[in-house]
Amino acid sequence: MATNRLTHLLGVPEPILLGAFGGVSSVELTATVSDLGGLGSYGLYGYDADRITETITSLRAATSAPFAVNLWVPTGDEVHPSNVDLAPARAAAKLLFDEVGLPLPDAPEKFLPDFDTQIEAILEAAPPVVSFVFGLPDPSVMDRLKTVGIRVLGTATTVAEAVHLAEHGADAIIATGSEAGGHRVSFLRPAEDSLVGAFALVPQVVDAVEVPVVAAGGIADRRGVAAALALGADGVLVGTAFLRTRQSAASQAHRQAIAAAGDTGTILTTAMSGRLSRGVPNRAVEVLSEARQIAPFPAQNWLTGQFRAVANREGIGTLQSLWVGQGAGLTRYAETAEVLAELRAGL
Repeated sequence: MATNRLTHLLGVPEPILLGAFGGVSSVELTATVSDLGGLGSYGLYGYDADRITETITSLRAATSAPFAVNLWVPTGDEVHPSNVDLAPARAAAKLLFDEVGLPLPDAPEKFLPDFDTQIEAILEAAPPVVSFVFGLPDPSVMDRLKTVGIRVLGTATTVAEAVHLAEHGADAIIATGSEAGGHRVSFLRPAEDSLVGAFALVPQVVDAVEVPVVAAGGIADRRGVAAALALGADGVLVGTAFLRTRQSAASQAHRQAIAAAGDTGTILTTAMSGRLSRGVPNRAVEVLSEARQIAPFPAQNWLTGQFRAVANREGIGTLQSLWVGQGAGLTRYAETAEVLAELRAGL
């Protein structure tokens, strides 16, 4: 047991949080982390209200322990199908669609579910914890979340963002260094201008805010946990090490990419979604990057999602989004319990 103000806030025995994976979260992994004393998290990116309700119901059936769900906050620069020209991006991606036998798709009515309806579903289901990326909802929404007893976590990539989140009602701050896999969730300045490593970011955030701080980015073993706590963090958030386990929803190709990333390395790219993300370079990234016709978010993410869905089903790793953090070379385990035991040794 390693209780502190973060564990008291979240109602969990240990200050170890699971990263929320957009598109590859699983009820089994989330529930397992929670059952074993950490805070399991589930990414709800792209989920409509009904699916959010169903997912939270499934999580409650799978674990009696606290868990978190994650939403993306609209930043205001998201494009709508009616105001974006997809033709250049479609042409750039044609070769990849051909490789999975799909025709180029027509634009949908919308790229993402309405955020307000997502929030209403969250309020109705009232999960124990909600984390947000790309900022926080409006103050009125924050008030409603707090009124129904939901703890709110905000995610910062800079000290300024951490201060903003604390001033706008976040109960705790996830300080995520540039080592982290997946999307860079900067919201005050462009992600390209907000690439601060965890070792520099965490202690500065700790000094700047009064609320608990969770360190994220490059943490995959007991040494990373011990380092984060030495820097003043109240807990850690770990993604890639858990993504490699059999309980995650990652494809086998994705798990293999994590295992090999210590040698292959990772890159930051906008090719797959239109927003800066860290992952393993593959054929899809190379083709789209070379074409230099990347649609803005979320149009690009929707477009590549069409061939990625087939690639995931058929195990074609060269055409998947292989989000991986820079700590991938430290991952070892196929079981969630083994990862937690390793991290727990650093507390």
